[in-house]
Amino acid sequence: MKISLIVNKDKARALEVADSVVKELAPLGVELLSCEDCPVENTTVKATAEDAIRSCDIAVTIGGDGTIIHNAKYAAAYDKPLLGINLGRVGFVANIEPDETRELKKLVTGEYRIQKRMLLEIVVEQNGVQRRFTAVNEAVLQRDTRSNMVDMSVALHGERIISYRADGMLFSTPTGSTAYSFSAGGPVIEPDMRCILLTPICPQALSSRQAVFGEDAVLSAKVYPTSGLSCYMTVDGQYHIPILSDDSVTVRKSPKELQLIIIKEKNFYTLLNEKLKEF
Repeated sequence: MKISLIVNKDKARALEVADSVVKELAPLGVELLSCEDCPVENTTVKATAEDAIRSCDIAVTIGGDGTIIHNAKYAAAYDKPLLGINLGRVGFVANIEPDETRELKKLVTGEYRIQKRMLLEIVVEQNGVQRRFTAVNEAVLQRDTRSNMVDMSVALHGERIISYRADGMLFSTPTGSTAYSFSAGGPVIEPDMRCILLTPICPQALSSRQAVFGEDAVLSAKVYPTSGLSCYMTVDGQYHIPILSDDSVTVRKSPKELQLIIIKEKNFYTLLNEKLKEF
């Protein structure tokens, strides 16, 4: 068995926890991988996190939810199950805490289950050229910080259904319902549900509301910027794409899924209450 360790070196205790993981797994005959960005002693070092994940049977991230989100696209692309060890402030997606590394032996014995999380496929078409992105949490269309509110519309299967005047709007997965969408006033959705959540950001009209669409929905978004107004799209906070009125953005369920390893069973709503009390 090969297990990759993707470590966020900017987190306090990250290397300490990584060493603890090595001590737990190495005696069990596991080949451990890491990457050049944050190499771990007694592991085979690959050039990039993507290389390490592609070469492994199971990926383990050591960091916060952001570390998971950042690497989830590789895990999904190569159909690798992923386990997160939480070193972040919240840790909704990570399954175990740093003092629970003894649980990692269950990766070898198979004492875990896989929770499949729905992802979004985002297609941006500009001047006849398409770019595709995968979102674990959300895709956000919003104004430039120096601009006024934006007029936007959303079509479902080609038929226009919603218009907003707002700072922006975001399309999120159930996983992302506890992220930016939650801060924007969106509902909490159980992470293993399959739907697309649309949430306006600071809408002008009191009647503007969130909407939840089924997993087979194909949504397309347009912005109507006035002269000098700048808009852009971000995907999981990692990409920033300028969006003009002639561009189209299509959002649908991704053909790929994120396979999260669940070693410790936790009630989602109990976890939600516990994490939010930390703030």
